[in-house]
Amino acid sequence: MTFAEFNQSVAGGGAMPAAGVSGAVAALWHDARNDWEAAHEAAQADKSKAGSWVHAYLHRKEGDAGNAGYWYARAGRRMPADGVTLAAEWEAMARELTEG
Repeated sequence: MTFAEFNQSVAGGGAMPAAGVSGAVAALWHDARNDWEAAHEAAQADKSKAGSWVHAYLHRKEGDAGNAGYWYARAGRRMPADGVTLAAEWEAMARELTEG
């Protein structure tokens, strides 16, 4: 799935992300549709580093920097620098996770 296809899926009227996407990508899909709970469940169920990265982002979005820091470490990533918006981080994750 390309980033463009992923964005089309988010914008479409479907109730679920495309079949076969990872939990991390499904979490980003739910987050883009303003369903934090479903996004969190999908990220938490994905035990990969990608799942931990999205999990970290979701806690950052929630305003829980301590918990976010824990999940960034589990993902092998650093918390974004001050000034990096949630939207910019979401797009970077979506691009990397959909296009490899």
